[in-house]
Amino acid sequence: MATSTGPATFEVVREATIAASPDAIFDQLEDFHRWMAWSPWESVDPNMARTFGGPESGVGASYEWKGNRKAGEGRMEIVDSSRPSSLTVGLSFLKPFKSHNTVVFTLEPAGAATMVTWSMTGPKTFVTRVMGIFTSMDKMVGPDFEKGLAQLKVVAEA
Repeated sequence: MATSTGPATFEVVREATIAASPDAIFDQLEDFHRWMAWSPWESVDPNMARTFGGPESGVGASYEWKGNRKAGEGRMEIVDSSRPSSLTVGLSFLKPFKSHNTVVFTLEPAGAATMVTWSMTGPKTFVTRVMGIFTSMDKMVGPDFEKGLAQLKVVAEA
C-alpha cells in the first residue's frame, strides 16, 4: 500500500516592495500583453508561440503559450480581479507535465510604495512528488518569481 508524506499541496511565495502605486502595478498584472516586459519566462524561448483570448485585460483574459522543452505548453486565465489589491490567475501546464495551479498577486500600499506578493499553490501530483525527492517547487519556481518581481519593479518604477 502506497503512503504519502507531507502536505497534498505546495505553495511558493515571494514578495517585493515596488516604488509605484498599486494601480500602476495592477495595470502590468491584469493585461497579459504587458507580461512580456517583466515575466521571467518570456525569454526562455524566443520562438515561443503566444495566443491571447477573451477581453484585453481583467477577468476572462487568457494567454496560451507553446514553446521549446524548457518553456513547455500551457494556459493562464484571469479568474478574479479586485483592482488594485488582488488578481487571481488559473494556470494550467500541459507540457512537460500536466498540472493546474492558482496564482495570486496581492498588492498592499506601503507608504509611497506597494508591497507585491506573488504566490502559486497547487496539488502535489505524482510528477511533482517525484521531483520533490530531488528539489522542491519553492527551489524550482521561487528564483523565477524573484526575477519576475525584480523585472516588474523596473517596469513599474520607470
